[in-house]
Amino acid sequence: MKIIITIFTGLLFFTSVLHSEDRQNLVVYTYDSFNSDWGPGPQIEKAFENICDCDLKFVTAGDGAALLTKLRLEGNKTKADVVVGLDTNLLKAAKDSGLFSPHKLDISLDLPIAWKDDTFIPFDWGYFSFVFDKSKTANIPRSFEELANSDLKIAIQDPRSSTPGLGLVLWIEKLYNVESKTFWRQLADNVVTVTPGWSESYGLFVEGEVDGVLSYTTSPAYHIVAENDNTKVAAIFDEGHLMQVEVGAILERSEKKQLATDFLAFMTSSEVQLIIPTTNWMYPAKQPDRELPAAFKEGLSVIKPIYLDPNTASSLKDPAIEVWKRELRK
Repeated sequence: MKIIITIFTGLLFFTSVLHSEDRQNLVVYTYDSFNSDWGPGPQIEKAFENICDCDLKFVTAGDGAALLTKLRLEGNKTKADVVVGLDTNLLKAAKDSGLFSPHKLDISLDLPIAWKDDTFIPFDWGYFSFVFDKSKTANIPRSFEELANSDLKIAIQDPRSSTPGLGLVLWIEKLYNVESKTFWRQLADNVVTVTPGWSESYGLFVEGEVDGVLSYTTSPAYHIVAENDNTKVAAIFDEGHLMQVEVGAILERSEKKQLATDFLAFMTSSEVQLIIPTTNWMYPAKQPDRELPAAFKEGLSVIKPIYLDPNTASSLKDPAIEVWKRELRK
C-alpha cells in the first residue's frame, strides 16, 4: 500500500511540475501599497490568472519613484516584464532610459487630458492634496499660504523615492517658480517628517502623529466607503491641484511581450477599472460599467486642475528637488 501511495504521489508531483512548466510566469514591478492586502494587486492577480493560464507575480519596490531607480540599477538584468506605477512626472526619464518597449495597443481612455503615447498606458489618475482630520483640525487650509502660516504639523514624502513627494515639489515649483525657495522656508516649520514613501507618512497621519499628510483628494473616500468615517477631508486649495496619471509599461528585455501586452490591456478592462477606485483609491482611467461611490465626487467640481506634460515635468524636476533639499534642511 505504501508503495502504491508513493508512486501515486510521485505521479501527481510530476504532473504538477509539467503543468507548472507549461504556464508562463509574468513578473510585474509595482509600488508597496498597490500589492498590499487592501490594495488592488491581489484581486488583479487572481482575475488575470483566471484568463491567462499564467502565474502573475507582483514584486514591490517601495514607492512609485523608486520603481524607475530599481529598473535603472538592474538594467538588462531585470526580471521584470511589466512595471505598474510610474507616473507622468517620470515619463520622460523613463522613456529616455531605453528600458521600455512600445505596447502596440489602441485603447480609448476617459482622462481629463488627451493621451497619446506608444509606450505607457494609464490605469488611474488623481489630484495631489493634503488630507486632514476635521474632528481635530478646526480650520482646514484653503491654500498653500494658509498652510504655511498655520501651526499644523504635516508629513510629506521624499521626491527622490516617492511619486507624491515628487508631485509636491513640482506643484510648488509650478505655482511659485523663482519664489519657491522662499515658500519652502515658510513651509519648513510645518514639516515634521519626510518619509521614503506614501505608506509610512499616511500611517503617521492615521495614528495621530501629525495633523495632515500629503496624499490625494480621493484619500478621504477610503475612510468614508471602507470605514464609514467622515472625519477625513482633503484640503482644496484655491490655486489648484497637480494632476497625477499612473501608467504601466512593458520592459524591452521581456521575453513575454504578448503576455505583457495582454496584461496592460487587462489593466484598462472594465473588470480592473472597477477594482481600482475602491482599492487604490484613485479615479479609473476608463469609466467602468458601474457608477463610482459618491465619496469620489467630493470637491471634484471645484478643483482647478494643474497638469504638467512629461517634458515640462522633467525640466522642472531637478531644480525643484534641489530647492527642496536646500531650503527644507536649513
